[in-house]
Amino acid sequence: MHYVLDNNKKKYFIKDVNRFYEHLTVFHTNDGKANNSLHEENGYYFTITEEFFENVKKMFISHNKKP
Repeated sequence: MHYVLDNNKKKYFIKDVNRFYEHLTVFHTNDGKANNSLHEENGYYFTITEEFFENVKKMFISHNKKP
């Protein structure tokens, strides 16, 4: 289970970490770096900072490791 905190410090459960990460990569990064844009999902708001993006990226990598 993967969680992140939104801008109001509310916990948000990421249902599909692959989809979430890919969306951030396409719409909220420039040349692989977070662009500090605002992402809204299901009433939760996230500023996509480099730290936030890297945390989601770690979740994505961990989720997709082959045993």
